[in-house]
Amino acid sequence: MLAQVHDKPPNSDSFRKSGYDRKVSTREAKKKKNIFWGIEVPETLSWRGWELGKEIIKHLTLKNVHGKAQKLSYRAPSTPFFFTVFPQPITLNPGISVTLPIIFRPSEKRDYEDNITFTKAEGEFSVALRAMCPRFCLSIPAALQLPVCAVHDVTEARFPLCNIGDLISVFSWETPSPFFMIPDHGTLNPGAECMVKVIFQPTVAGMHDAAATCWFGNGMKQKRTIQLNALAKYPCLRVSVTGKKSGGVQSGKFQDVLSFGSVPVGTTVEKSVDIFNMSVVDAPCIIERAKDPLLHDYVFSCDVSYGVVPAKGKLVLCIRFQPQVVGEHSTDYFTITSAGCHLETVLKVVGSCKGPSVSLHQCSVDFDWVNLGESLMQTLKMSNTSDVPAYYQFDIDCKGSVFSLDHPCGVLEGTTTLTLKVIFQPTHPMNYHRRVVCLVHHQEPLFVDFFGTCHSDTAKPPTLQERHLSWYRTNMVRGLTFYPPDILSVMLKDGKLQMDEEGALMLPPEISEDQPPKEYFEPNAMTEYLYNGVSSDQALFPAHVSVSPREYDFGCCVLPHEVEPLSLCVTNHTKGNVIVAWTPNPGSAFQVRPKICDIPPLKSSTFYVFCKPTEINSLYAAELEGFAFYKVMRHYTNIESDATICPSWCLTVRLRAHTYEEKREHFIPQYILDVPKNFPPVVCDTDTYCSMLLSNTGTSLITFSVNQTACPSVLVKPSSGHIIPGGHQIFFLSTHPVNTVFQQHVLPLELNSYPAYTKKVVLQSCGQSLILLLEGDGKLYFKPLHIGTSSTRMYTIKNCTRLPMVFTWKIRQSDSKILSVSPAAGILQPYEAMAQAWTFTPDKKTKYLLQAMVFVKWESPNPVSPKGVHYVLRVIGEGALGTVRAQKEHLDLGNVLVGDQKSCSIALLNDGICTLNYILSVEQLITGPHAPEEVHSDPLALELEHSRGTIPARSKVFVGIKVRPARRLHYTWSIKYAICTPRVADLASKKEEQQPLCCVVAMGVYPTLSIVDACTTGVSSSISKLHLWKLFSLDTLNEFLERDPVPGELTYKFPTRHSTCLIPPVYTPLLLDFDFGSATIGSEPSLVMLLLENKGVVPVDWAFLFPSDQKMDMEHWAEDADFTPQELRQMRIHDNQLFSVSPKSGTLLPGQEKSVQLSHRHDFIGTDRLPVLLKISYGHEVLLTFSGVTVELHQRYVHFASTKHRFAPIAVGRSHPPTQIYTLYNGGSMPVTFEVQLDSIMKVQEENFQHPVFVCLTRRGEIPPGETGHIEWIFSPLEAKTYMVDVLIQILEGESTQITFQGVGYNPSVIGEATTSSHFFSSAVIPGSAKLTVPGQAATLSHHRICLGNIPDCTKAGRLVFLNNISESKAVAFTWLISSCKEKVLEIAPESGVAQPGESIPCFITLQPTRTPSFCRINLMCEVHLLESLVQYERDLHEWEQEKERQAVEFTITEKDLGSKKKLTSPSVRLSNSAQTENLPEPSAVIRKRKALPPIKKHSTPSQPPGHTKKGLLLDKDASQVWVKPEPPTPLLLHVDVTARSYAIEDFLSNFALDFPRYFLSRSFSPQASESQFVDGSKDRNRTDMEPKCLSLAAASKQELEVVTDMLTGVIRSLLEDGRFQKSVRKIQDEPIPYFSQFKSAKSAELQDSRQGSTIPPRVSASTDLDLEKDGERKKMSHETTPSDLLEPCETFHRNHLRENKQIEIISRQPVVGNLVELVLENTLQNILIEASRGEVVLTAQPRVIALPPNPSRRITNPAPLPSGL
Repeated sequence: MLAQVHDKPPNSDSFRKSGYDRKVSTREAKKKKNIFWGIEVPETLSWRGWELGKEIIKHLTLKNVHGKAQKLSYRAPSTPFFFTVFPQPITLNPGISVTLPIIFRPSEKRDYEDNITFTKAEGEFSVALRAMCPRFCLSIPAALQLPVCAVHDVTEARFPLCNIGDLISVFSWETPSPFFMIPDHGTLNPGAECMVKVIFQPTVAGMHDAAATCWFGNGMKQKRTIQLNALAKYPCLRVSVTGKKSGGVQSGKFQDVLSFGSVPVGTTVEKSVDIFNMSVVDAPCIIERAKDPLLHDYVFSCDVSYGVVPAKGKLVLCIRFQPQVVGEHSTDYFTITSAGCHLETVLKVVGSCKGPSVSLHQCSVDFDWVNLGESLMQTLKMSNTSDVPAYYQFDIDCKGSVFSLDHPCGVLEGTTTLTLKVIFQPTHPMNYHRRVVCLVHHQEPLFVDFFGTCHSDTAKPPTLQERHLSWYRTNMVRGLTFYPPDILSVMLKDGKLQMDEEGALMLPPEISEDQPPKEYFEPNAMTEYLYNGVSSDQALFPAHVSVSPREYDFGCCVLPHEVEPLSLCVTNHTKGNVIVAWTPNPGSAFQVRPKICDIPPLKSSTFYVFCKPTEINSLYAAELEGFAFYKVMRHYTNIESDATICPSWCLTVRLRAHTYEEKREHFIPQYILDVPKNFPPVVCDTDTYCSMLLSNTGTSLITFSVNQTACPSVLVKPSSGHIIPGGHQIFFLSTHPVNTVFQQHVLPLELNSYPAYTKKVVLQSCGQSLILLLEGDGKLYFKPLHIGTSSTRMYTIKNCTRLPMVFTWKIRQSDSKILSVSPAAGILQPYEAMAQAWTFTPDKKTKYLLQAMVFVKWESPNPVSPKGVHYVLRVIGEGALGTVRAQKEHLDLGNVLVGDQKSCSIALLNDGICTLNYILSVEQLITGPHAPEEVHSDPLALELEHSRGTIPARSKVFVGIKVRPARRLHYTWSIKYAICTPRVADLASKKEEQQPLCCVVAMGVYPTLSIVDACTTGVSSSISKLHLWKLFSLDTLNEFLERDPVPGELTYKFPTRHSTCLIPPVYTPLLLDFDFGSATIGSEPSLVMLLLENKGVVPVDWAFLFPSDQKMDMEHWAEDADFTPQELRQMRIHDNQLFSVSPKSGTLLPGQEKSVQLSHRHDFIGTDRLPVLLKISYGHEVLLTFSGVTVELHQRYVHFASTKHRFAPIAVGRSHPPTQIYTLYNGGSMPVTFEVQLDSIMKVQEENFQHPVFVCLTRRGEIPPGETGHIEWIFSPLEAKTYMVDVLIQILEGESTQITFQGVGYNPSVIGEATTSSHFFSSAVIPGSAKLTVPGQAATLSHHRICLGNIPDCTKAGRLVFLNNISESKAVAFTWLISSCKEKVLEIAPESGVAQPGESIPCFITLQPTRTPSFCRINLMCEVHLLESLVQYERDLHEWEQEKERQAVEFTITEKDLGSKKKLTSPSVRLSNSAQTENLPEPSAVIRKRKALPPIKKHSTPSQPPGHTKKGLLLDKDASQVWVKPEPPTPLLLHVDVTARSYAIEDFLSNFALDFPRYFLSRSFSPQASESQFVDGSKDRNRTDMEPKCLSLAAASKQELEVVTDMLTGVIRSLLEDGRFQKSVRKIQDEPIPYFSQFKSAKSAELQDSRQGSTIPPRVSASTDLDLEKDGERKKMSHETTPSDLLEPCETFHRNHLRENKQIEIISRQPVVGNLVELVLENTLQNILIEASRGEVVLTAQPRVIALPPNPSRRITNPAPLPSGL
């Protein structure tokens, strides 16, 4: 049955925990759930652990997770092994579940699979049913990525290992290194899992990929693998010292130095060091102190010995410094080592110890004298100049002394001064003197003298003063103080003593045996304190009065103990009587008896000290004070001389006692003991001292006693005493180490007289001996060096002692130039290592073995210290020779932009065994067209990355070079090198030692840009290319672009916005006009195509910059609101985009071409001007003024390109000056009539003696719209100078313009005609061939310019031009416009035709004889149409004409009221020729079934220039129905500029005689007068009717003509009447023709022809008849050798043959024959060229030779043999 239950979590099975595995949740909980249309079901239902013969039931749960009730049904499983209840519909409310029991009944041991399908309205879904056999199965991830790890570090990751099988499984791991598995083996129960830890411990850096294998199952035969991926990297640690380094620390080879500076003694200072990890992995590191077996007392400490620096992080390392010995410099070293010991950083720590610096302001306190019973107070100042607090103590018991201080002990803070009060209260009339010591902890003791004198009524001793103390000390040194003053006075009187300069006593020189008297020197304070003879057995000076014992302990002083008095023995060691007086404190428990006593010389006296304590269980301690003085000093009258006064001697005894009962514990002392661990280091067999501070922190008295017998090696002072509550006691300890072995000293310090309170003070001492450690066992190696060069190596020496030592290096004199060290001497602080720089400089090629010795000694020499020791250092090196060579000896950098930079590198090789230090030098050579003085001052254009460097042995280095040429020239740099030695210190010192290394060449170039072609389209398409080049000044632009830029142009090397105004500043020296011409308003834009070509060798970046492109973007508030008129016009042009350039910028590679389109829109009437900057990066910049004119529609306007015109130079004295042409262009839409005003011309003629310098042949003319007109001029100079004339050209109904014409006359003997003519032909450097095409262009010409050169005026010249159809699919029709050619000067064949796609049509252009000398510049145009557009136009035109004819005869009659319901209007008649049309009603469908075409309409529009946009004029609403006549398609105009200069024959022969045979003289043209015509063809009736050749005679006066006529008439008449002349003429004609007949004159040929009856034109014949010459020779021979035996037929034959030849010659001289031959040859050549262009003939093919057999008929036989004698 189905049971509906609420959703509950399933029960989880429990698994037994064992070992390291853990239980997982139930399989049901881990099953994946699927949701189908709101029904949640498990993905799979599985049976495990089943047995045969048993049924296993599992429940399939379905849950409705949708918000609405769900209905579904199911189908039972298909196999019989799974079955369930009978299928029935199921309804599930929202959130309700239903369980479906599934029964599994296996029949055999195998795997079973099935499914149960559920059906809903939306579709079906199924749940898989699976029953698997028990098996081994482990689940592990496919791959595991471990974290990044440092080399030699350890990282780990974990992953679960699950037993998803049914059996207990044993597993074992096989893991490759550097991976490790934990655990590597184990056992897993079914369903259990364990976490496996993977450890990654790399030893090398890199990516580590490995596969770990897990073996499991029965017999470990199954396996699973996991891919382990990990990345290992080397760590990078950097130690950075926090804070500022100390300036006095020598770091040497140590990377970092941590300086603590001066630290107060006994304190601890902590500083930190940052260890940065520069890598991306955590870096473990070890911090260790440098191990030194000789160092026992470590003042530096670091608690961290191991740490991990995080990736990209830092570790702060704290180091503490706790110095113990004042004045000692401490040095230590810490090593920071990363894991694996691959990176080690040494940290040097240094510091010094400072202590207090206490001083007394005075060395004595003088109380003068006081009366008995009185007291006197004085002050004593003491200062501490250090910032370290000072513990001080005056060693005096103020309670039991006549001298007392208010603060006998205390702490003096740093940098303070303390004023002490000293009170003098004497008890006996005598002089008092006590030398009191001030003990300072960590400082040597200080001494002060207290002295004063006490007077009573009866006793008045002499007053003791400070000078007496000085004399006393001097007398004591000289041994005179053991005598009393009275004896010294007697000796002084007797002359046995004398007084020195200071006033002290001395023995006479004769007694002292001329030895100088001894002087008193202040002893060392520590020595004076420890060995003063009073409190110790040793004394610096013998004692005068001594007391024994000096200290005594009474012990226990309570009953039943009996206190015995102390017997004090005082001994007088002097030669006089002394009085000893004790000054005990009356309230003290210690009293002495007697208080005063006399002691004879060299005798002793006993005093008794009694101890009478007053309290029980107490401590008692005191210092007993007494004074001994000479008895004679009782009264001042006994003293005769001040020099004999002797101060008193102070005697002190330290006493102790206690009153503690037996078995009663004494008071526990509360104290602080500050004692060092070690004695300060000293040299062996030298005393060392230290101080110890015992502070009483309790409230009771502390007594102390040091048992020196227990430690006799240490001297302690004071050895006993007491410390008041809150006070302290300063001890000084001394020992005397005798060797370098550490010795331990144990001092028992008993406190409070109780053995249980004994403190053992342990100290160590050690003597120091000179020990210096040399690096590398005293050996230093140098690499092989080049002779003369130096190498420096750092070598470390270390002081291995606790004392600073001085070292000094000594090198042999012979080796001093080879070996040196720095520093050669210095101080090494304790345990300091110093790196020294050793320099090895070999001077010859050999191996060196050198020795150097270092001598060391102590810094503070002691008299007993041993002498210095020395160590030997062995230095091994080698001197060698080496050379440097370049890998490439010649380096060509090619072309480099001037002003730009090009970088490369040179490889320098060192093949030797030694390192070479080199110096490079560069020499520059500049070649090319330049002035040497200009180039000489140029800076070096090659920059070396470094001119000095080092090349290791057998290696190479790269030296970077930067080349920056400054000129467009060829640069050659010679790079030389010199080995850097001390002798070659710089580049200029030893030039002779420089060796060539390599050669670098480069060519400085500028970006080269040129205009190679230009063409026009649109409204200005009729402008010739020659005129276009003039309008745009392209010749000047190209010429300027070929020059070098000036510095101003390179202000901005590339286009940039640099201007703050609308009109940018100009830096270019060239300003050019780009004149777009003129056109009417509304016309098509004037388009000009320029072809830019990079003819250079470097890429060119070019840009056309409008003013807006150069202006910086500024805020509105910064803009200037007031604009000038020029700026306003410029803004109008920019806003309306009247001028445009496309593209505006680009880059051209070498040899690359790019077309640029410039346009001008004619939207506004007037002249538009816009400055545009043509900028070439790193090159020229040219300011181009774009200008264009827009005129009104009906305005008559002629566009002048310039107001100046220069004629071609003409030679002076020419009889036939050529005709020159001045061109006018009609840029409007109306025809223009011009007139030339000749007033100024006539004025110039009058100024030149009526010689017509300027002659205008075309004074009036008319120019159609859009075409050009010509004005012919003749310039005839009279002198070799420049002529100028201003001529007004008046435009009828338009504006007149004044043009300045200029001409230059030159002397032909100075300047040749060829020079001026070549200048004429090269004035327009337009390209000869076509390179530029416009969009849509279908045909091109092979040449855009034809230069015929210099030709005679009576000959023809022709050229071949090909018209090429560049279209691939369309044919073109072409027509040459020759109607504009003057008088049909040019002939073109063919004049029109059709060119098929890809076809080339040859066109022959022939210049006919000009008849007059002239400059010919003819713009020949060819109209090209697409053939299909032309055919379409003709078709449309034909239809239009047919319709026009039809409409001319067609009319429509419309009747009214033909049954139509609609009211018809009146009929209309349409006439084709009328301008108006009447509206007629539409004809009936019965009468007319077709609609007529629109009526023909003509529009009278004014003539427009080519390219003007024709707009239809709509007159009314019916105008759209008018059929406008089709317009012909817009043709493509191709231009050919034909230039030539024609000369008269005599001028041509005189200037170009060698070129004359190249031309054929057309004889049909004879010189005749010609009349000039205007452009409209009308004759010039005002001109003189003369031939231009006779212009010189026409210019002559009437008288001159009559003189010439008379002279010529007389000469001719006299010649005709002369008989001899007539005979000579006949004789010449009868003479035979000479061989060189081609040299005969023209006149003789004419005479001969006239005699023979033929008419020959007076022209020079270029033909030569060799046959006639041969016949003439034969005739002469026959006349000379006519023998009698010659036969008559032979003579007749020769005469007939000669007559035939003469007739042939006469015929050949006829002009018709010559013209015919020339025409045949011309046509033949043209045919050959046409066939060659079509591919029918190959002109370059090898000629074929065909040998023909001889013709027998051509053989000539001699009619008669010649005589043998001939």
